[in-house]
Amino acid sequence: MGIIRATMQAVSGGLADQWLEVYEPEDMGERTVFTSGVKVRKGQNTKGSSDTVSNGSIIHVYDNQFMMLVDGGKIVDYTAEAGYYKVDNSSLPSLFSGQLKDGIKESFSRVKFGGQTPTMQKVFYINLQEIKGIKFGTRNPINYFDNFYNAELFLRTHGTYSIKITDPVKFYAEAIPRNAKQVEMEDINEQYLSEFLEALQSAINQMSADGIRISYVASKGRELGRYLANTLDEEWNKMRGMEIQAVGIASLSYDEKSTQLINMRNEGAMLSDPTVREGYMQGHVARGMEAAGSNPNGAMAGFMGMGMGMQAGGGIMGAASATNMQQMQMQQERNIQQQQNIQQQQNIQQINKWSCSCGAVNTGKFCSECGKPKPESSKEWNCSCGAVNTGKFCSECGSQRR
Repeated sequence: MGIIRATMQAVSGGLADQWLEVYEPEDMGERTVFTSGVKVRKGQNTKGSSDTVSNGSIIHVYDNQFMMLVDGGKIVDYTAEAGYYKVDNSSLPSLFSGQLKDGIKESFSRVKFGGQTPTMQKVFYINLQEIKGIKFGTRNPINYFDNFYNAELFLRTHGTYSIKITDPVKFYAEAIPRNAKQVEMEDINEQYLSEFLEALQSAINQMSADGIRISYVASKGRELGRYLANTLDEEWNKMRGMEIQAVGIASLSYDEKSTQLINMRNEGAMLSDPTVREGYMQGHVARGMEAAGSNPNGAMAGFMGMGMGMQAGGGIMGAASATNMQQMQMQQERNIQQQQNIQQQQNIQQINKWSCSCGAVNTGKFCSECGKPKPESSKEWNCSCGAVNTGKFCSECGSQRR
């Protein structure tokens, strides 16, 4: 028993003149993974069984659909190519693999019809499109060791992921409940969601081991998808004939303790800058004066209290401010020294430049284009200050000839 491709002329022109049944897929939404075929035109063979696809019937298959002709629960033939197919009980399985190529033939050989007399034939369809928008969310915070913060942090995340059925024969045998007529992804997702969340935790832990900062995880959807593929795809493909296509993280949040630790670390990093630290202290003084001016007991009392407080802590604040200013001055001096070093290097490179007779400009002892050696230097030389000299010292700045 098998199917053969029907010509368009036979379908469009001669169908009305034949006592045939025509099968179409039941309504298939974007989250439908499996549905049964329904008769859209009943032939005049009223004596046949309702559970049997009559010999000569036409089956219509659309794009991104996998059609199975099933007999007694066993697949006897299939196609993943769009078109019209005629049921022929005298033919062998044709196995039109289409976009799936020959990868599913091994699965078919394991669950194919065993040669018994056909007793109950049905038509089923499996959705080969990407099944999108499957929601997930972590029930408990996931631990994440961040090397930048050098701490064990905890995060929650939720979003969506998508799957694609890559081996529909295996998917039908392992994932579809028996006697089901139509299956939505939500009907079978409970087990897969648990496995997905377990793999998600492993993938996030792997990102932690790879040194990715926790604040970057939300923008690493593609990388996370690859981590999940490495963790889950092999198992899901082997067991159920499906795989992860994409992962979208809608939000990522930290638990309360992790948020406090991150804020403390960030504040400490900011205050390590002496300019920020000095501004922070000056801001405190300004806010104190503002609060003293609005004292309900009178501005004078407020300023007196503030004066006493500043007198008590003035030494500490003065010392801290002096330290800040000293570090700021040291930082400024380092910046100036770095700029001077850079300028000096640029001047030396400029002085050492020489033009070869071939036209190339070089800084080494040989031309980079033709290999000629650098010509003997003339008595004139250029100082870093820009002056041209002939003696051992610069006539403008006194620098020694290099």
